[in-house]
Amino acid sequence: MRAAIVTISTSKSAGEGEDTSGDRLAELAGRVGAEIAGRDLIPDDRELIEERLRYWADVERCELVLSTGGTGFAPTDVTPEATRAVIEREAPGIPEAMREVSREHTRHWMLSRGLAGIRGSSLIVNFPGSPESIAQAGAAIEQALPHAVELIAGRPPRH
Repeated sequence: MRAAIVTISTSKSAGEGEDTSGDRLAELAGRVGAEIAGRDLIPDDRELIEERLRYWADVERCELVLSTGGTGFAPTDVTPEATRAVIEREAPGIPEAMREVSREHTRHWMLSRGLAGIRGSSLIVNFPGSPESIAQAGAAIEQALPHAVELIAGRPPRH
């Protein structure tokens, strides 16, 4: 399985600090057995986010595209809108599980607007921008990700 990591942060893409959130997503991808095909670090720009998600799904044919950042309530947080424009089918259980596990760690758990969905043969999942939140949310869904990718690819499930 091939994976891409897309970090969405205007400040980080301008050189303000390290992309530790992208590093956390790369660690998660490794735990689910994915090979990292590439990483992006881009600003909070809806058209650019859409373009990069399409690139990793359509051109590079990554089975898993993981994004971090831009899922909150700030005016510049447009990752869910960009993702919704790109996906063909939503996968609501994934972000529901991610929000549910966040409940025990933050009183603001319900403010995450991240989405997950399918584009062609790719699963796209939006994660929050916080490295700690990525670790928590990733733990909630990591066992399901390989199975989801197999189902999207049309491979029969192993029961």
